[in-house]
This record gives sequence, structure tokens and C-alpha cells, in this order.
Amino acid sequence: MKSVKEIDHFYLDKDEPLKSCLLTLKDIILDYNLEFEPVWKYRLPCFMYQNKIFCYLWVDRKTQHPYIAIGKGVKIDHPDLIQGNRTFVKLLMINPEEDIPIEKIHKIFDMAMKLYD
Repeated sequence: MKSVKEIDHFYLDKDEPLKSCLLTLKDIILDYNLEFEPVWKYRLPCFMYQNKIFCYLWVDRKTQHPYIAIGKGVKIDHPDLIQGNRTFVKLLMINPEEDIPIEKIHKIFDMAMKLYD
């Protein structure tokens, strides 16, 4: 029997609709760029690009809503990204009760990809 990795536990241990939302976000991220590599790093499900963290997924403690943390996000100007007191990433909050804004995610990723050239 194959053992379940920590990264799989992150997704599978959640209740619905959070679990489905996170799994869908993972698929959206991996489908965006075939060079993205999913890894478990810093106890987070990260998506690496050119050996750097492009983004990671996490769940807000207060709202229990998932978010995509965009690496190099502080260099991106988009009205839906939240910086707060972070110095590296900005967050895109996702409501698991609503349709996932795939076009918005792709637009932000397009902006982020330009920072890797």
C-alpha cells in the first residue's frame, strides 16, 4: 500500500467545500504551466518554477477560506491581491462557496511570470 505524503494530507484532511476547492486550485496552478513542480516545503504545498517558489496554497485561520500566495507578489500591482504586513508574497483570497475565478488567477500568474525573465 502506498503511503500518503504530507502534501496529500494537506488536501485530503480538509472538509468540503474546502477540500474540493484546494484540489481544484492545485489543478489550475499545475495546468497553467507544465514546468511548475508541486513540492512540500516549509510545511506548505508549494509550486516551484525555476527552483523558486512561484506560489503556495494555504487556508486563512479566521475565514477558513483558501488563498494562493504569489511569490514575488509584492512586485505585482493588482487590486485583488492583499499584501498586509508581508514582505515577499501577496495573497489572492478564494471563496470556496463561489466559482473559482480562473481568468483572474491566470491574469495574476501572467503578471508574476514576467518577473522570472
